[in-house]
Amino acid sequence: MNTGTNLNPAQHEAVSHSEGPLLILAGAGAGKTRVIVERIAQLIKKGTAPERILAVTFTNKAANEMKNRVRTRIDNDLTLSPLERPRTDPFIGTFHRLSLEIIKAFHQKVGLPQRFTIYDRSDSTRALKEAIRASGFDPKQLEPRKVLSVMSRKKGDGITQDEFISSHASSYIDEAIGEVWERYENILKKEKALDFDDILLTARNLLKDEADVRDYYQKAWDFVHVDEYQDTNRVQYEIVKLITEIHNNLAAVGDVDQNIYSWRGASIEHIMNFENDYPNAQIMLLVENYRSTKNIIAAANDAISKNVHRREKELYTKNEDGEKIALAGFADENDEALFIANTAKNIIADGHSPDNIAVLYRANFQSRVLEEAFLKRNVPYQVLGTRFFERKEIKDALSYIRTALNPNSTADFTRAIATPSRGIGKVTLAKVVNNQEESLPPNAREKIYFFRNSLQRILQAINEKKASEALRFALTESGLWRLYEHGDTEDLERLENLKELVTVATKYDTYPPGEGIEKLIEEAVLQSDQDELEEKKEGVKLMTVHAAKGLEFHTVFIAGLEDGLFPHERDDADSADKEEERRLFYVALTRAQQKVYATYALTRRIFGTRSENTPSVFITELDSDVSESVTYPLYEHDIDTIL
Repeated sequence: MNTGTNLNPAQHEAVSHSEGPLLILAGAGAGKTRVIVERIAQLIKKGTAPERILAVTFTNKAANEMKNRVRTRIDNDLTLSPLERPRTDPFIGTFHRLSLEIIKAFHQKVGLPQRFTIYDRSDSTRALKEAIRASGFDPKQLEPRKVLSVMSRKKGDGITQDEFISSHASSYIDEAIGEVWERYENILKKEKALDFDDILLTARNLLKDEADVRDYYQKAWDFVHVDEYQDTNRVQYEIVKLITEIHNNLAAVGDVDQNIYSWRGASIEHIMNFENDYPNAQIMLLVENYRSTKNIIAAANDAISKNVHRREKELYTKNEDGEKIALAGFADENDEALFIANTAKNIIADGHSPDNIAVLYRANFQSRVLEEAFLKRNVPYQVLGTRFFERKEIKDALSYIRTALNPNSTADFTRAIATPSRGIGKVTLAKVVNNQEESLPPNAREKIYFFRNSLQRILQAINEKKASEALRFALTESGLWRLYEHGDTEDLERLENLKELVTVATKYDTYPPGEGIEKLIEEAVLQSDQDELEEKKEGVKLMTVHAAKGLEFHTVFIAGLEDGLFPHERDDADSADKEEERRLFYVALTRAQQKVYATYALTRRIFGTRSENTPSVFITELDSDVSESVTYPLYEHDIDTIL
């Protein structure tokens, strides 16, 4: 049977395997997505119905790419007649998308309406501040961001609020977090909502505690694929274990050396202990890199080989040797930034697209001086990290839709009623939220009455119109369109963003009325860091190394390679933290196809204090066979400063 063209022997072996558990250890740039796509295509060609196949990954971007490639692969397969080509597709989505499907199918078992609200980060922060105040704590002392981080990590570990209080609260701070967490959960229940972490935890609990739910999904899929297996947290790992219990046909694809999300709960042990979890598992290595030059691969291999807690493998490539890694040290971060901006400008002048150049850094604060240098040198750039769905006008528009669908969502109700302004003050709104509407004066009650009527008309449009038409109606009915159409330049930009939201909604016009809008809302909430970055802007990409995972560029600058910054060091850092920093450097190197610049500054201002630095161990370890120091022009700071 034809298993696709141009597969190397290791890829062919991974594609041909079907029955039983399989761990595919795929190095950077080794074509793992292609292998998953080809595996799915071959299963379908062998007679497995597409709907019996599940593939799970971590970003909507990756899931959509995989869906499109599977469909194209099947549609273009000349060995299949038109009648043999399936019309259905496998379930390919993120863990959150899969979990949402499970919850929506069995929503009554967890006391939720079918149209429940999903909290995004700002919703959770708002509710948490309310819970902190209600518990009598000072938000300045019990910082919402840190509390949210603790709750998120515990939920990712499969720990509920009750379990945290009974077994995991070991200090006064823990007890305070437990009390706030309980009030936070009560707010969620009142508003018929789940937060981002609850989606996974609730699905896990349904599979674990409800025999009929578990039985249904264990029988639903004969073959399960999990991409980026090294990034699974405890709950995601358990969801996979529960679903694959009967057929045991799990193909997990991952790379120990790219495990860089332990701070999110990702556990390297899931991939290290795969054979213990799945006896008789086959292990296959994909180590031929198709992306990078020999020099880049040699440097990456040497760097990662110094880690102890890993599965032994070594990348190789048939690509050319390529240029050596350029090492450059500077007096301070300003010279470093100007060097990067000038070099990028020269690369662009040589005919390379600015979109194919990336500047990677360890910490977000490093972007400021880089931005100023790129502006000064008139080099187009784009800082990745601002998401479309996080813009104020987009969140305002979606709040109208969400509160129309779920009147219990206080957060959406209060946000929607505030924009455009209706002359409804905080006192009035508080009485409405606390069911004291009858105590309001007639004028205020009339304003609330008209607002509720407006929401009813939006709900009617949602239930009767295509997604884009319903959204267009909501923008008009809410007054948001009028608010921005005759405003200043910033208002007109907001209006353009609202128009783009309508364009996004057209993707769901094929769904029945109501369902399409729900899909749009889910897309807005379930976006990951890489899924909704600023779009349609040409320029050199500036981002953290974490955000760059999964991407590739012709040229990569790795900035700020100084001990204490990259590798980042904490007083309580242990060997596991140090190994993760090395994996992060490995990821940074392997984003590059042709050229890497590794730069550092001998002094850098951090949090207002200028510190003296030594070059990172990652630089001093680089072999002279694959790296070389480069010279750079001096800059006249007294005349041409970017401070």
